[in-house]
Amino acid sequence: MTRRPKFELIFAPEAIDHLAVIERKYHGLIEKILDEQLGFIPERETRNRKPLDQPAPFEATWELRFGPNNRFRVFYEINLQEKIVWILGIGVKDGNRLMVGGKELES
Repeated sequence: MTRRPKFELIFAPEAIDHLAVIERKYHGLIEKILDEQLGFIPERETRNRKPLDQPAPFEATWELRFGPNNRFRVFYEINLQEKIVWILGIGVKDGNRLMVGGKELES
């Protein structure tokens, strides 16, 4: 079986700021899931990975949900030709509220 080429994950400066607000105990989980879910086939739609309707947060075209109770949201963009995934935003879903960078994101 041939392994697909790995995508490079690049974090927007804002996404790094968003990650800094999330409890450190989750950083390892976030890194692991992003590598597993977006490292090889980021364009495959799944139950927790879906294309977004526009307008979307951070003008992202995709969203990944994961973690305890699917509480984490990652908004990203894919460049298939260059094998790059741009991580544009990282948030935490709390009930009906999506907190990104310590602020509630308006729906």
